[in-house]
Amino acid sequence: MAGSQQIDIPAGSLRAGVAKSDITTSEEDVAVHDPLYARALVLDDGTTQIAIVAMDVVSIGDLSDVSDEFLGNLRARIEGELGIPGGNVLVNATHTHPPTRRLLCDDAEQVSRTFDAVRRALENLTPVTVGWGFGREDRFQINRTVRMKDGSGWTIRQAHPFAWDEDVEGIRPVDPEIGILRIDRLDGTPFAVLFNFSCHPLIGVPGGKITANYPGFACDVIEQTLGHDTMAIFLQGSGGDVTEVLYKDVNTPRDSRPIGMVLGLSTLEARSGIKTGDAKLKVVAEHVQFPRRSDSDERIADLERQQQELLGTLGGTSLNFRTFLPLYIKYALNPEYPSDYCYRYMHEQAIGYNGLEELDKWNRQNLDKYLRDIKTMERLSRIQADISTLKWHKRHNEVTGETTIAAEVQGIRIGDCVLITSPAEVLSEVGLRVRNASPHEFTFMVGFSNGYVHYGSPASDYAMCAYETTECMLDAGWQQVYEEAAARVLAQL
Repeated sequence: MAGSQQIDIPAGSLRAGVAKSDITTSEEDVAVHDPLYARALVLDDGTTQIAIVAMDVVSIGDLSDVSDEFLGNLRARIEGELGIPGGNVLVNATHTHPPTRRLLCDDAEQVSRTFDAVRRALENLTPVTVGWGFGREDRFQINRTVRMKDGSGWTIRQAHPFAWDEDVEGIRPVDPEIGILRIDRLDGTPFAVLFNFSCHPLIGVPGGKITANYPGFACDVIEQTLGHDTMAIFLQGSGGDVTEVLYKDVNTPRDSRPIGMVLGLSTLEARSGIKTGDAKLKVVAEHVQFPRRSDSDERIADLERQQQELLGTLGGTSLNFRTFLPLYIKYALNPEYPSDYCYRYMHEQAIGYNGLEELDKWNRQNLDKYLRDIKTMERLSRIQADISTLKWHKRHNEVTGETTIAAEVQGIRIGDCVLITSPAEVLSEVGLRVRNASPHEFTFMVGFSNGYVHYGSPASDYAMCAYETTECMLDAGWQQVYEEAAARVLAQL
């Protein structure tokens, strides 16, 4: 299996425990399709203990469904009551949507139930062997910010229409690899599978009920296939600008179960080729300060200028939507003879009359003007949303009174497998840069972890003015700070 490794270290010193807690709300008026979990994996090599927690939530703090105090409270309780150092605890958000606190139990219960999963995992440590490798799944993910011919970016979102086809230059890269940590009991039976993949979980299920989205369904496939009380644990990767390719599909029900099954099966296929053995553990973390965004006023002023320019292009037209739509369909169905059968056009040509040709010319002019206004309206709606978003982040940054935001970069080594974290919704380019620069072949990029600082875009993306650099509290300089810290952490591992 490409990307797998045979480990020759004798088995016996590494132990692992797993457990999960249901963290779904108990409010009766909230419809639940499938439960949200906090899944815990505890590893102990006799010297070092680590806890990896995956939560079916949007983010770990900052105005989301988990409070800002959650991580500190959880780590303090784990260290105080279980003896695992707080700095050795990794908490990842699977980033399941929609973001609302009503999805979950209350703040105190979140800490209590997540702690209980770690406690039970620690109490049930079992001798294991581990192996690591990569799988691949490229069928359902797409970089949601496309390149436009004018150099800008346009993001695939439900909040506004997509760009017009003739204005699109092309799509951008994603990371299709599945990072896999295979954990087996000493008798060779499966114990746990930790898998890391990069893609927003947005599609949901029919009716908009609470769901863990495709990560939860992928875990179900793995656990049901392997049996033997196996637990699957999903870690979200550098999926900040990655979405499901069917995210805006209007022809099939919104159901993430099929893509979850695809990811689960691809993970199982790659897992089967991974060999296992013993491994040692190591944890390194560095705390840094990311610069907060300071250019919001300039960006808002530029958007308002664009807004006024676009408003000035709107012109009069004799059509409204009622007359436009049937006329547009008629001219699209038969561009050569849109107004009537071809013999009418031939008859007029024979007698030297051009009434239908002139009618078509007039109608096409009106159709073109109406289409231009529709295009302008769609651009205006996106600009208005961007202005509101920038103003929100500007207020959010200003209320702190600080020019930087604290962030943690944590690295965990399990044998030759390395996890490197970021509290940002890391975009594909940044994640790939960190992985490609890592001295460790088996490096898994784990974004959405140990805090939340919203989107982490590459500095070069800020000029594109796409959604991820609008929904952003960070200055472009954050990338250099993060990549340099990640490089130091990886080097120490």
